[in-house]
Amino acid sequence: QVQLVESGGGFVQPGGSLRLSCAVSGITFHSSSFDWYRQPPNKEREWLATISDLGATHYVDSVRGRFTISRDDLKNTVFLQMNALKPDDTAVYYCYTFLHKNYWGQGTQVTVSS
Repeated sequence: QVQLVESGGGFVQPGGSLRLSCAVSGITFHSSSFDWYRQPPNKEREWLATISDLGATHYVDSVRGRFTISRDDLKNTVFLQMNALKPDDTAVYYCYTFLHKNYWGQGTQVTVSS
């Protein structure tokens, strides 16, 4: 069974940084691609970044240059390094992958506020 477990969220002041982790099990990690999404309060879930099985990355414009997606194939973990955080980055952040169907983690809350 595929499982994705996010961690690393929390409260941070504007301009601060957080590093989210997504521990993955039940899938052939090294041959899978992964995404990060987020859902701000009262808004739709939005795609943020993708990392392919070969490490190619893609970002939505709003986070490019501030967020970095990466992976550790030895630890079966995907990361999202978030820098220069803004209040608009406040959201629940989700890890995602697809293997015959969609798989989502439970989410981790990120709150950016002074």
